[in-house]
Amino acid sequence: MSQSSQTTQLQCFSPIDGSVYASRLLCSESDLEQSIALSRSAQRQWQKTSLAQRAEVCEKAVQYFESNREQIAEEISWQMGRPINYCAGEIGGLAERARHMISIAGPSLADDVPSAKEGFTRFIRREPVGIVFTVAPWNYPLLTTVNSVIPALMAGNSVLLKPSAQTPLCGEHFVKAFEAAGLPDGVLQCLFLSHQNTAKIISSSAVDFVCFTGSVAAGQNIEQAAAGTFTGLGLELGGKDPAYVLTDADLEHSVAQLVDGAFFNSGQSCCGIERIYVAHASYARFVEAYVEQVKGYKLGNPLLAETTLGPVVRTAAADWVRQQIDQASAQGAIKCIDESLFGNSKSGTPYMAPQVLIDVNHDMSVMREESFGPVVGIMPVASDEEALLLMNDSELGLTASIWTQDQERAESLGDRIETGTVFMNRCDYLDPALAWTGVKNTGRGVTLSPLGYQQLTRAKSFHLKSS
Repeated sequence: MSQSSQTTQLQCFSPIDGSVYASRLLCSESDLEQSIALSRSAQRQWQKTSLAQRAEVCEKAVQYFESNREQIAEEISWQMGRPINYCAGEIGGLAERARHMISIAGPSLADDVPSAKEGFTRFIRREPVGIVFTVAPWNYPLLTTVNSVIPALMAGNSVLLKPSAQTPLCGEHFVKAFEAAGLPDGVLQCLFLSHQNTAKIISSSAVDFVCFTGSVAAGQNIEQAAAGTFTGLGLELGGKDPAYVLTDADLEHSVAQLVDGAFFNSGQSCCGIERIYVAHASYARFVEAYVEQVKGYKLGNPLLAETTLGPVVRTAAADWVRQQIDQASAQGAIKCIDESLFGNSKSGTPYMAPQVLIDVNHDMSVMREESFGPVVGIMPVASDEEALLLMNDSELGLTASIWTQDQERAESLGDRIETGTVFMNRCDYLDPALAWTGVKNTGRGVTLSPLGYQQLTRAKSFHLKSS
C-alpha cells in the first residue's frame, strides 16, 4: 500500500505480481465532515428501528456475501496474496459470526431487571453509543470487520468503516451488501482515509467508539489520538501465540493442526501459532513429523489451484521475517527447511519458503517478537513449569493452545497462562460464542459473544417510583 505525494490517492499493490490492483481517491476534509454529519443523523433514525428490522437487514447483507463468494474470494487473493482455494472460507466465517451475533442480540441487549422492589420499577437499558469507527486490517479483511459491524448495527449504531488500503474492495463490498439489504443511507459508510484524517476523526471526538485491529505501534497511535476525548476504544493488536504439546498428546493430530496454525495465510494471522514448546520425551518425534509435513506446501501464485502457500503481503514484511530467521541462525538456531525445495522463494520478493527453527531460545527475536509470516520456532521443555514460564515470556497475549488428553490438566494450566483465549487440541480459531479479547500489549476490549455488545452500547438506568 502507498499514498501519493499529494496524499490524494491510495494504491493497492498486489503481492502476486507487484501491479496496482486497485486505486481509490482519499476522502477530502470536506467530504469527511459531510460523512460524519450524515452518520450522526442516520444513526438517530436507525436507533428507532426494531431489533427484528435490524436483524432482517443484517441477514440479507450476509446473503450478499454468500451470493458473491467467488468474485470476492478472487479479489481477496489478488489484494493480499492468500491462495484462492482458501479465500472463500473467509466468507463462510463471516456468515457464521454474523448470524451468531444476530441470534444473540435480543438477550444481549435486553433490559437488565433487578429483584422487585415495592413501589418502584427499576431496570438497566442498553443504548447504542452512536457512531462506531471501524479501522480494519488487511489480513482477514472480512472476518475482522464483521466482528464489529454486525453487533454495532444490531445495537442501533451507525458505522464508519475504514478498510485497509491493501484491501479496499472489501470495504466497498460491505457497503454494497448493506445497500442491497435495504440499510438506510448513511448508516454504514466506507471511507478511504489518510493517516492524518484517521487521527483527526478520533482526536476531534467525531465518533463515539473506535474498533481497531493492527499492530501495537498503530494501536498506540490510536490511543494518543483519543487522549482526552473519552472516546471508547477496542484494540486488538496481534499476538505471539504459543502452543504446548504434552507427552499424552495425539501426535498426528497435534502436528497437523499446528502446521496449519503456523502457516495458514502464510503465517499472517493474529492468533496464528508462532512458537511451540514440546515435552522433551515427544520432542524428536514431533519435530520430525512437523518438518516433513511443512515440506509438503506448494509455494506459488495464489490464483493457481495447486498453490497452498502464497506470498506474504509485501516484500518489506517478508524481509522482516527473513531478518528474524537470519538472526536466529547466527545465534545458533538450526533451519530445518531447505529453501531450495521451494523454487519460487526469492529474496527481494514477497515469496518466501516456510521455515521451521530448532535449537531456539528466548534470546532470539523470532521467539519474542511477532513475526507475522511463515516461520515457527520449536523448543523442548522439561516440565509444565518451564512451559508456562516460556509461554508467558511475551509482551503479547491473544491465544495459547494446550495439546493433551487431560482436560483437567489443560484447564489448570490455562488458568496460569497470560492470554485472552485458551485452546485445547485446536488453535487459530474464533468461536463467536466466546469473548475475543487479549491481555498485555495485545490490547483491550472485547468482540463477539454477548460481551461484544457491551462495549458498543452504554448503560442507562431507569428508577421509576409509583405516585
